[in-house]
Amino acid sequence: MGSVQCSDPGISAVPINVPADTVKLRLEKTTISRVPRAAFYNLSELRFLWLTYNSIKTIHPSSFVNLKALRELRLDGNLLTSFPWEGLRDMPRLQTLGLHNNRLSSLPAHAALFLPNITYLDLSSNRLTILPVELLDLWFPLPGQQGGSIQRRILGLHDNPWLCDCQISTVMSLSTSLGSPVVLMDQLLICRGSPGQSGMLLTQTELSRCMRPSVQPAATRVVSPLGSNVILRCDATGYPTPTLTWIKTSANTVMQQSPRVGVRWSIIILNGLSYEDAGEYRCQARNMAGISEAPIKLRVVGVSRLSRLPKKKSQKTPPKSSSKHRKPNQTLTNAPSVKDNQILQNVTLPSINKTQTAPNLSPKVFSIDKYIKRRKMNLTNAKTPPSVKSSPEPPDNSTALLTETLG
Repeated sequence: MGSVQCSDPGISAVPINVPADTVKLRLEKTTISRVPRAAFYNLSELRFLWLTYNSIKTIHPSSFVNLKALRELRLDGNLLTSFPWEGLRDMPRLQTLGLHNNRLSSLPAHAALFLPNITYLDLSSNRLTILPVELLDLWFPLPGQQGGSIQRRILGLHDNPWLCDCQISTVMSLSTSLGSPVVLMDQLLICRGSPGQSGMLLTQTELSRCMRPSVQPAATRVVSPLGSNVILRCDATGYPTPTLTWIKTSANTVMQQSPRVGVRWSIIILNGLSYEDAGEYRCQARNMAGISEAPIKLRVVGVSRLSRLPKKKSQKTPPKSSSKHRKPNQTLTNAPSVKDNQILQNVTLPSINKTQTAPNLSPKVFSIDKYIKRRKMNLTNAKTPPSVKSSPEPPDNSTALLTETLG
């Protein structure tokens, strides 16, 4: 583990014989004009790379492959007109990026995608005139978009020919506010690209017209029945005129943007509401001075159609028993009346030994109706004078069969 420094003006290319365990490499004041692909591939332990005050004009997008441990990259004092921002993906631990004193004239919007981990960014002494809105969103996130802890950043924006508009003015005002996540190295920004303001300090220019957007929804809560149509509307103020965008919070997808420039209101129409349409919608307004949004909660109530309730089954009286609907092992055809029950109670049936087989027990069913009628006749004859002979008792075989049937 060591440090290597090369400052020979005769060096015109990145050396390839640097020890593999080098932690800090400084190539300064050489005539190197380009950084080729995978120029530092063998230096996987490199943490500090200084390529300052050379003649570098171009850098390959894959120049920093395999520099996963790099923490600091300085390219100050070169001739860069552009920088391969996507190459920062090969340096996931990079925190310091110095591009001071180059020839950068613009910052692309996609640069914000590769700068979340950069806490020290020096863009001073270049040819920058405007900042993309995406960088403002990264440096000054909305309260709901900060996630965890606030990322503190140090920015160098001075000594650039800034167009003194609302965008750069917002950076100035937000960086000086209490608790700002951004600190400027030098707050003396000079306007050089604005007509009538050339050479003036930004703090001295008249930017009172600049106003961050503000959103006013027509209603914050909307309740609508299922299958109906609903219109959500929001109005916005701010200068320059903000762009309005509708976002469905649950899906985090953009549904609609303002149809034309200069319109300060926007609506979305939802036809044939379903339960999936319910939820939170956000109306977002954005201009060069900042971003603002307001939520609208939509609730869908009701049923889609009336479903027929199942008919209650009427309790039908059981039909009279018949031979066709007789349950198994049921032999009685008609239920005996109360009087018949009294007669049956007076009947004394002889007991049968279950181990003894009753003779002539056939599958014939003894009719209890006939027996009851016969028993009535016997009782009637019993009241007659003794001279009248009563009908004989039924044979034992029938009595045994009745006992088995009732049992």
